Amino acid sequence: MNSPANNQILVVTAGGHNPQILINALHARFGHVTVLLEQPESKSVFLKRRIRKLGLVTALGQFATMVASKFGKRFTEKRTAEILRQYDVDERESPAIPVSAVESVNTSAAIEQIRAINPAVVFLVSCRMLSASTLSAMPCPVINFHAGINPQYRGLMGGYWARVENDEANFGATVHLVDAGVDTGGILYQSRMTPSKNDTMHTYPLLQTAASTEIAIRAVEDALSGNLKPLPINGNSRQWYHPPVWTWLWNGVTRGIW
Repeated sequence: MNSPANNQILVVTAGGHNPQILINALHARFGHVTVLLEQPESKSVFLKRRIRKLGLVTALGQFATMVASKFGKRFTEKRTAEILRQYDVDERESPAIPVSAVESVNTSAAIEQIRAINPAVVFLVSCRMLSASTLSAMPCPVINFHAGINPQYRGLMGGYWARVENDEANFGATVHLVDAGVDTGGILYQSRMTPSKNDTMHTYPLLQTAASTEIAIRAVEDALSGNLKPLPINGNSRQWYHPPVWTWLWNGVTRGIW
């Protein structure tokens, strides 16, 4: 059990500008933040898993959307700058925050590093799912930032699908406890925001993240004080994925939802 004086915060992530926003916010509020940076999963492993789960055609369609999304980010610089200014957040890496690299959080080497750090809370953002054995080895509460409203928009592209489903009231983000499922753990806090007409699939996650630093801070505060209180989970539960490229194009052309 952690000492009452333990205030170490460990963030596990595969990196990126959006996770860095939360890392910087937590460091600014608490200090004592260490990052465990895992290598991103290879595209071939990702694609093989999707094919097994969803079939070849759908998986290839989703992969095409991911490629288009990566290419399209270069056209969103103006909106990106607006979001960063609006929420006064910083996406730059800070040399003041120690970073340790691991192949995957689900390795014995990573678990050894986590135990050596002895965190009071582990905060996940944009990383692999923890295996059952890794989760059971954690010495403290584990919480996750999810760019979507649970349980309605578990998985990927929660903001995009909320718009497609005519459900912008549930365009937002969730901080939740981590269990063995995909974004199925107890909900701690949620935030909702309204996307701009200039937002697209390329900027939804940035908006959801930048507008949600406060709920991340509140959840970590609760973990450090031993006061985590999950909320009742209401609503239909569904896991979402990237839209296949034909779905993305259809919604973009006919409805202006990109």
